[in-house]
Amino acid sequence: MDRLRITGGKRLDGEVTISGAKNAALPILCACLLSAESLELTNIPALRDIHTSLRLLSQLGVKSEWTSDQGVTLSAASISSVEAPYELVKTMRASILVLGPLVARFGEARVSLPGGCAIGQRPVDQHIRGLEALGAEISIEHGYVVARASRLKGAVIRTDMVTVTGTENLMMAATLAQGTTVLENAAREPEVVDLANLLNKMGAHITGHGTDRIVIEGVEHLHGARHHIISDRIEAGSFLCAVAATGGDIRLNAVEPQYMGATLSKLAEAGLTLEQGENWIHAWMNQRPRAVDIRTHEYPGFATDMQAQFMAMNTVADGAAMIVETIFENRFMHVQELIRLGADIEIDGHTAMVRGVSRLSGATVMATDLRASASLVIAGLAAEGETTVERIYHLDRGYAKMEEKLQSLGASIVRVTSKETS
Repeated sequence: MDRLRITGGKRLDGEVTISGAKNAALPILCACLLSAESLELTNIPALRDIHTSLRLLSQLGVKSEWTSDQGVTLSAASISSVEAPYELVKTMRASILVLGPLVARFGEARVSLPGGCAIGQRPVDQHIRGLEALGAEISIEHGYVVARASRLKGAVIRTDMVTVTGTENLMMAATLAQGTTVLENAAREPEVVDLANLLNKMGAHITGHGTDRIVIEGVEHLHGARHHIISDRIEAGSFLCAVAATGGDIRLNAVEPQYMGATLSKLAEAGLTLEQGENWIHAWMNQRPRAVDIRTHEYPGFATDMQAQFMAMNTVADGAAMIVETIFENRFMHVQELIRLGADIEIDGHTAMVRGVSRLSGATVMATDLRASASLVIAGLAAEGETTVERIYHLDRGYAKMEEKLQSLGASIVRVTSKETS
């Protein structure tokens, strides 16, 4: 397996271009199933999860063609299967997003249950209940969700919890339902808004996206469209946490600061100086960061996907910080690895108390999930000596060429392949 070798203690200086948002691209790729006409998408990030999604869509019969490094054209004119097999779904939980489009357009779908997840259960029951409210008949057979409906019918759906993928799945399904669907307690994330904007370009009638009440007027069919994926706010936030931890002066290009309010506010509280424009952020740090408390919450609150990176920054901050995780029950697995680097962290249930130390010490650590990977890279950049981060296939799921971007900022970081010796 590949790993990253980092020699820490270097400032980060320079410019980096942020990639398209994985969490926007994945549902938008699945939206191609709603139309027989082609989707032309740009700003697609080069990630493991993107290629997994394209393999799944290909197995369903979708034709895809890369038009550039970050552009792909998709055609679902001739679907040959409505089954998403366990072999692919188990590697990427977002595969559940084919369920709504398949049953909406083709009247049936057979999608494997995703199974367990390292950071929490993330159950799909909200997806199932919502589709049942739209008139689908659903059963669980041999580990698969089997859904059937002659045509979905609009309904008022209030989910028991705010769920991003649930909102996206039900919103896609409702575009082809007969009548009006209202999604109450809907997710407000920018990635949900980006999907709704794409669907409207395809001929859907969606209003209220970006609020907790989304209204969808069903249509007979959707057509093709062109769409540019929004910037990845989590990748941008990760680089800002890195410069806050190491010191330095960086500029992020191709970003959308309007979606990063909670992250930018906390970074400013930590002492990071920020300037921003419509599509750029300039950040610099010439001091030790100040410890900042965080509590994760659904958008527009502080993103759970930024919790681990802020914890890494807090490990070298001046003072103590309390971090409360309210979204996923197992999202402190990076703590033990940070402690291996010399961090002072205590966990009590869903709360972590982080007491900043003057310096971390390099060591070999193991990534346990996507955002944990980023936190270990940030900690390694700030640590004294050499840090090796293993199992970086997690990192490759959500960060496009992270080591190359960090190298361009002056970091001493290299990817070591399994064939190379240490």
